Amino acid sequence: MFKDTKAFSSFSVDDADRARQFYADTLGLRVSRDDAMGGLLTLHLAGDREVLVYPKGDHVAATYTVLNFQVDDIDRAVDELTGRGVRLERYDGMPQDDKGIMRDNGPSIAWFTDPAGNVLSVIEQK
Repeated sequence: MFKDTKAFSSFSVDDADRARQFYADTLGLRVSRDDAMGGLLTLHLAGDREVLVYPKGDHVAATYTVLNFQVDDIDRAVDELTGRGVRLERYDGMPQDDKGIMRDNGPSIAWFTDPAGNVLSVIEQK
């Protein structure tokens, strides 16, 4: 039924202005905003992919990874993130190194959150 239907992902935030600033200024993504739609944000990702980010008054942060960014060099990506003030998340039971990267348990991956608390990751592509 949906074989030829374009699909997209979306998630909520508690503050569209803070989200726009984080995704555009901190992560360097192209972000557009539609105030006629209540501040709806569109994240324009590589490969002509779009993710909608919508403000929600009773927002509850996702407890799972909502967006993964594939990178060629996870160490460089983590260093850039932390240099921009992003704090890497640490999870009990996950074998993460001093930088917060989990290695040698599948692809190397590190998690961080947006200002609304949604979980994002950088994951090294091989």
